[in-house]
Amino acid sequence: MSGQHMSAEIAEQPAVFASIVDRQAQIAEVAAKLAERRPRFALLAARGSSDHAALYAKYLVEVLLELPAGLASASTTTLYGAKPDLSDVLFLTVSQSGGSPDLIETTEAARARGALTVAVTNNPSSGLNSVAELSIDIGAGVENAVAATKTYTATLLSLYLLIDSVRGGQGQAAAPLAALAAEALSTTESAVDDAVARYRYVERMVTTGRGYSSASAAEGALKLAETSYLAARAYSGADLLHGPVAAIDADTGVVAVTSAGKGGEAMRDVVNTVRQRGADVLAVGSAAADMPASSRIVLPPCAEEVAPILEILPLQRLALGLSLARGGDPDNPRGLSKVTRTR
Repeated sequence: MSGQHMSAEIAEQPAVFASIVDRQAQIAEVAAKLAERRPRFALLAARGSSDHAALYAKYLVEVLLELPAGLASASTTTLYGAKPDLSDVLFLTVSQSGGSPDLIETTEAARARGALTVAVTNNPSSGLNSVAELSIDIGAGVENAVAATKTYTATLLSLYLLIDSVRGGQGQAAAPLAALAAEALSTTESAVDDAVARYRYVERMVTTGRGYSSASAAEGALKLAETSYLAARAYSGADLLHGPVAAIDADTGVVAVTSAGKGGEAMRDVVNTVRQRGADVLAVGSAAADMPASSRIVLPPCAEEVAPILEILPLQRLALGLSLARGGDPDNPRGLSKVTRTR
């Protein structure tokens, strides 16, 4: 049956979260080594869904650790042969498979240039783990669907626990996530079905969020594009108002990720402006009930820095539902494979 793997793997996420939280002490051991080295800034390398996890980690590093952070461009090493001095730099590589040649080569090169390299993967025997100095196994289990669901959220949670531990935290904000995820999946099913019916025939969608939720907007757009073949674009709420909003009209479906906190509050004017353009706006998140949207998927409240771990759940289900409604097979999107090898 089409979509059975993706559906099952979405449903597994509360149990995956509980397992990761139980392994917080193991992640804290890696974090202690990072804290000892006192990096002066962080670089994050990733592709695909993992790139969105890296974007989330960038916010965590900048806000929770107050260190500058940036997203590394693998091609500067693999194609152009650049050799920057990376002494005292944390180089964090995020890859579900740990098998992409460009990420392996970039991580190996970063270590040779003085960086403290850390691999975050779902494959502890991967080539990436073999070249990184330290590694974290996200422990999501085998993922059969091509579209990443449980591996994505497991990566987010592992990154949160790592970075929180570096600052001396105990992962308190993560403790309730398994229960909150189960609640989110059980209470939003009807709202997701309604959203599938609203957007079944739309061809153009925009996803948007601010702060931590920028990662959710990016991952939501990718899920819609790769499973339903929609022309889906993600923008920061701020960037959306700086130009792309001009392309939004009544034929555009807009998903606004709006969880309680500074990022969600900054989205209020964005949602208002987009609604005035005539777009159908779906607000998703713990602050969705208070947004001037066309429809809403309301999630249980949690600490803002872990909200992306919950926000993506209904967006995964929306992508699944739209793919099936449009006659697709979200387990096997056309032209895609589980491991993409780039250089």
